[in-house]
Amino acid sequence: MIVITGAVGFIGSYLLSYFNELGEDQIILVDDFSFPEKNKNIAGKKYVKKIERNAFIPWFEKNYDEVDFVFHIGARTDTTEFDHTILEELNVSYSKSIWNICADKMIGLVYASSAATYGLGELGYADKHELIEQLKPLNPYGVSKNEFDKWALAQKNQPPFWCGLKFFNIYGPNEFHKGRMASVIFHAYKQIKETGAMNLFQSHNPDFKDGEQKRDFVYVYDLAKVCDWMAENQPKSGIYNLGSGKARTFLDLVNATFHAMNKEPKINFIPTPEDIRDKYQYFTEADMSKLQKAGYTEDFFTLEEGVEDYVQNYLIPNKYF
Repeated sequence: MIVITGAVGFIGSYLLSYFNELGEDQIILVDDFSFPEKNKNIAGKKYVKKIERNAFIPWFEKNYDEVDFVFHIGARTDTTEFDHTILEELNVSYSKSIWNICADKMIGLVYASSAATYGLGELGYADKHELIEQLKPLNPYGVSKNEFDKWALAQKNQPPFWCGLKFFNIYGPNEFHKGRMASVIFHAYKQIKETGAMNLFQSHNPDFKDGEQKRDFVYVYDLAKVCDWMAENQPKSGIYNLGSGKARTFLDLVNATFHAMNKEPKINFIPTPEDIRDKYQYFTEADMSKLQKAGYTEDFFTLEEGVEDYVQNYLIPNKYF
C-alpha cells in the first residue's frame, strides 16, 4: 500500500495518475479535500481511501502496518506566504511526524524538498549534504523546506530508506488550481489564448536581459518517474536534486508555448512585482550528477518536448491527467 500526501494537488494527483497507469491502485490519499476544484484532479482515479490531512497522523500511528511506502508531497508551497506559523506547522512539524512514524515502523519515505532552498545560488546547485546548513533561501517557504532538510540529516532514527527530492521548476497537467503559483507555461497558454500575447517580467538585474532569466524546468512526468525509481531501487538515502540539469530562458519557454499553439510569438515585458523583486531567482540549474551516480539513467523531456506534450495533449483539450 502506497500513501500519497498532497494527493489532490498538482504533483500528488499526477503521481496518483502515474501509478494508476502502471496498474497500481493500492493507494491511500491524504490531503485537505475541502476544495471542490482541486478534487477534479483525482476524479475517475483508482485508490483505496481518502484520509483528511488533520486525521492522517493519528491514523498512521495506529495503522502503519497497512503502509509499505510514503510519498510525502503535501506542503504549503506558496512562495509569497509569510505566515511562519503555517509554514512551520505544515512544512516542518507535519513532516517530522511522518518521518518519525516511518523511522519507527521501518517504512520507506520520499518527501518533497525544493530548489527554493538554494536562494540566489551563491553556493551553486549541488545537492551536497555538507552545504545544506549554509544555504540562504530567499523566502519563508524555502526556509521551511531547508529547515526540514537540515533536521532530516541530523536524525539518527531514520526510515530504512528515505529521500528528499529538491524539486526545481515543475510544470504539467493538474496545476490549474495553483493561481499565481502555477507554471509560466500554464499562464502563457491562458494569456496567449485570451490576448494573443504573453507578458514576461523585466529583468532588474544588469547581468540578465529581459526574458533571459533562466530556470531549470522539469516536466512532471519525469518527476513521477524519478519518484517511482527511488521507491523501487532505493539507492543511498539522502537529499537529491530533481531537475533537468539544463537551465533555459523564459523566452525559450514562451516561444515553445507559442509554437505548440501554432501561433506567432508576441511577447511584452512588465516590471517584476515589488513583493517578490528582491527575492527573485535569476538562475537555477540542478546538478544532477548525484542522481546519475545513484543509477538513474533515463533521459528527461527537453523543454520543447515537454511544452508540446503539455499544451497539445492537456491544455488545448482541457484534460486532466
